[in-house]
Amino acid sequence: MTGGHETMSKWEVVIGIETHAQLATNSKIFSGSSTDFGAAPNVQANAVDIALPGVLPVLNKGAVECAIRFGLAVDGEVAAKSVFARKNYFYPDLPKGYQISQYELPVIVGGRLAIQLGQGDSLSEKVITLTRAHLEEDAGKSLHEDFHGKSGIDLNRAGTPLLEIVSEPDMRSSAEAVAYAKALHALVRWIGICDGNMQEGSFRCDANVSVRPVGQQKLGTRREIKNLNSFRFMQQAIDYEVQWQIAEIEEGRSIQQATVLFDAGTGATSAMRSKEDAHDYRYFPDPDLLPLLIDRDWVERTRASMPELPVAKRDRFVAQYSLSSYDATTLTASREVAGYFEEAVAVGGIGSAKICANWVTVDLAARLNKEGREIGESPVSPHQLGGLVARIADKTVSNNIAKKVFESLWSDEGKTADDIIEQHGLKQITDSSAIEVLINGVLAANASMVAEFKAGKEKAFNALVGQAMKATKGKANPQQVNELLRKKLGE
Repeated sequence: MTGGHETMSKWEVVIGIETHAQLATNSKIFSGSSTDFGAAPNVQANAVDIALPGVLPVLNKGAVECAIRFGLAVDGEVAAKSVFARKNYFYPDLPKGYQISQYELPVIVGGRLAIQLGQGDSLSEKVITLTRAHLEEDAGKSLHEDFHGKSGIDLNRAGTPLLEIVSEPDMRSSAEAVAYAKALHALVRWIGICDGNMQEGSFRCDANVSVRPVGQQKLGTRREIKNLNSFRFMQQAIDYEVQWQIAEIEEGRSIQQATVLFDAGTGATSAMRSKEDAHDYRYFPDPDLLPLLIDRDWVERTRASMPELPVAKRDRFVAQYSLSSYDATTLTASREVAGYFEEAVAVGGIGSAKICANWVTVDLAARLNKEGREIGESPVSPHQLGGLVARIADKTVSNNIAKKVFESLWSDEGKTADDIIEQHGLKQITDSSAIEVLINGVLAANASMVAEFKAGKEKAFNALVGQAMKATKGKANPQQVNELLRKKLGE
């Protein structure tokens, strides 16, 4: 489904995102059951998880610690008192008939998250406001395949700790929604509260999408796209939903509030059920759980243990290493990449920071992407890359030779750039007199090219440079070759 630019210009898209981040605890939020992924069905669901008579939930302190870390990271208010409530609904994978969540008094109130839009010189920043973040337990999982027409229930996920993070409807396009989801995904991984594994369901987003005529203040009727587990699917789902809603309204039909699913195969959304409101869930405080009280000492102890946050690190990279905002933003996309870069710079020298940034974000990133590796799996350590960057900075090797050294480092773990440069005789020739002798030979052997250059054909000069670099086996400084060659041809 597509729409023309003229049609889109009449409508404003409004998007809010609800995200469920599975917290990085060893046990569940109200029981001691394991949260490990991949176990055989129903082996990690104990008496508390399946609500056998007489059992009582006990709150996991580690889950609360994660919530506090998130609140501090987004500059939200960590509530001194929050309350757990029962959210009542009946579904096969919810053994209790209710989910323990938070409603009127959540653990985190407010907050903000900056997102980056565009690239290069067109890079801009937008701040998305957060409504709240609250603790809750996950439900089990219904399985509909390989059961001969029946469904199976796996309760291993029941009771897994979640932090539900709710944004304000501040996003105006699928691109902004994806940028927000990526920034939030990076942040929860950065502060160590969620592994962010979308394939395993550790980070799931629901997008509330509506449209309204440009200039109208009242929000349109929203439809919630559930369980988006990839950024690509999120963009596709929102784009389809927006076009569908516009088409419906322009054809005279009204939008009905609903929960919808996205089918990656067809690229379309379809209604699953009418959207419930809060009163449908009959929230009330859970009588088995006391209010959660968090004192200031706990908050301050947690604050002291927090890592430098992405925005602060990005700003420091710009100030300390004279990097562009775009480079600094790319390098702070993950804590692992930022750490790798700083380790490499510590070896290569602060003066080589820009060269190092280019190698980390371009050459290293391309090679890792090609082989499907994370930066922590790189065969080239930050110490090795820093050593190579140092040799580029002091002109021991040219950029072209450096690429050959990098390939050797990738395939021959343990060696340093200096080892490889020495072993293969790759030092750059910087002796002007030696380069001049080789250039004289090139000019004598290519008289026709010289004549073409003097006749005004600049391409002939590039060809002569190529011949000169070939004569030096690529080991001459290209800038030096250019300067000496122009001097010779001028004579």
